[in-house]
Parts: sequence; C-alpha cells; structure tokens
Amino acid sequence: MIDEIGSKEFQMIYVASCGQGINGFHLVESTLVQFPDNGITVVKVPHIRTESQVDELIEKVKDVESLIVHTIVNTELRKYLTRKGIEYRIVTIDLMGPVLSKIQTFLNQDPLEKPGLYRETHHVDLKQVSAIDFSLAHDDGMNPETLTGSEIVLVGLSRAGKTPLSMYMAVMGWKVANIPFVPGVPMPEALEDVDRRRIIALNINVEQLLSHRKMRQESLGASDIYAYSSQKAIEEEVLDAQKYYITRGYSMINVSSKPIETSAEEIIEMITRRFRGQAHL
Repeated sequence: MIDEIGSKEFQMIYVASCGQGINGFHLVESTLVQFPDNGITVVKVPHIRTESQVDELIEKVKDVESLIVHTIVNTELRKYLTRKGIEYRIVTIDLMGPVLSKIQTFLNQDPLEKPGLYRETHHVDLKQVSAIDFSLAHDDGMNPETLTGSEIVLVGLSRAGKTPLSMYMAVMGWKVANIPFVPGVPMPEALEDVDRRRIIALNINVEQLLSHRKMRQESLGASDIYAYSSQKAIEEEVLDAQKYYITRGYSMINVSSKPIETSAEEIIEMITRRFRGQAHL
C-alpha cells in the first residue's frame, strides 16, 4: 500500500486511532526522520469509533494533500475507512489490520476488538511510575508539605532500612514516604496531618543497627564520630525511638533480620486491611 504514495508530496499525515493514537504517531514520526526536511505535519485524530467520525475525517482530508495512517482495532470500521479512502482517492495505511490478522491465524483465536484496551491493561504500570516518583520525592523526610499524599509513611532510625523498603513498595505501586527519627530533632509538623493508621514505625535490634552503621561508616571512610556507631548510643536511640512510637500511637513492625519482601508484605497487609474498600488505600 505504501507504493501507492508514489512521488506525490504530502503536506499532512493524519494518524487515526480508536484509542489515543500514540503508537501510530510515534511510528510515523520515527519513519519521517528517514526523510530529512520533509515539511510534513503529523496530526493525531484519536477516538475514531463510528462511521460518522470516519466521514468527518474524510471530509477534512479530501481537499488536502495528505494520507491517513490508522490503528483501528474494529475490523468493519477499518474496512469502511479503506473504502472511503478509495472513493475519495486518499491513500490509507492500515497498521493494525495485517498484524491482527496474522496473530489471529497464529493463535486460532478472534481478537476482542475493544478500543483502549492496551491503556486500560497498562494502568498499573502508570500507577507504578507515579508511586516511584512520589517515593523518590519523599525519601528521608523530603517535601513534608505533600506528606498527606502518602499511602504509607515509614518512620525509623538512621540505617533501619527505610529507603530500600520504601522503594520496594513503590515498585509495587504504593506511594511511600519515609522520615528519619533522630532523638532530640523535631519531626515534621506535617506528620500530624497524616492519618495515624498509615504511619508504620520500623523497629530494629541494637546488634543489627550497629552492624549496618559500621558498614555505612566503612563505605564512607568515616571515623566513629558523634557516636554514630557506638553501641551505648545506639541502645539509647533504640529505646528513645520505641518510647516515641508508643507515645504517638504508631504501629510498629520489627525489621530485624527480615528480608525486605517479608517486611513489605507485613506492612501492605496491615494497610490493606485497615483501608479495605476505600478508593485511596
């Protein structure tokens, strides 16, 4: 069908789709880079789902030097667009039909022909990206002014595993913020506005926290300053933290010697149970 274009110069390429037309648009754009200085304008025409919409498109295109590229999943609507293209001498390029037909034969199964299905089934991917962006922006107490947008808020001492646990749950689609608890340093005021049921405090035993901090110091080449890895100081920190969590009424989980997956499952189960049936978990 591309051979029908010949040497004619096209000023416009319309990308018609029963969905957003994003895939067809990108394919046309990536093809056009092979033709430098082509001067062609590419226009997306999304949500073409009826014959009357096809007619409107043809009416717009018929007096312009142009072609129509389309990714329509409905067989009858594709045929109708092709017939109209022939009738008005408009070149049409069907990107979807041949692929659907070959796969239909290969699988011996009829396609659903449901518009927008790809976007619908990949909604989880979009949620995942949004959750990762949110969790990165709210790591280690950053951006407390938007803390109430969190689905989960982790509170814990330095090196208790807040960040890796946050990122792990973000990949699963959860918007997670984490805030360090430092004895003597005030917690963000915005934490008071967060539903307390969403706040999870991480408990960790002294031995493991001491090990984590020593490893951190060694990786940085730092000396034992400010008692960061002093066992006595860590014992006091752990005790202060537990007292604070109890006073504030935070739920606590013990992350000592647990893989991230286990801690994440425990937290997600807790949050899901508390907010079951709500649109925003």
